[in-house]
Amino acid sequence: MMRRTTVAADREALDTLEAEARRRGISLTVILAEAVEDKAESIRSARRPRVGLGRSTDGRSAAELTADPVAEPPA
Repeated sequence: MMRRTTVAADREALDTLEAEARRRGISLTVILAEAVEDKAESIRSARRPRVGLGRSTDGRSAAELTADPVAEPPA
């Protein structure tokens, strides 16, 4: 399900994305949706559990470490 939202961005960044949209013959909306999905995927990938062996030097458990947020909440 798609959801509409408002995006605030630097003029230079938007100009770059608008130029890419024109070059590809698609709308800026499509470019922005792709950018949002790319960013969301990178965040999801960073959250995937990693398999490995190790030892905590500060006494924190794996559950405590994986509970730390990957990204800061939006301001």
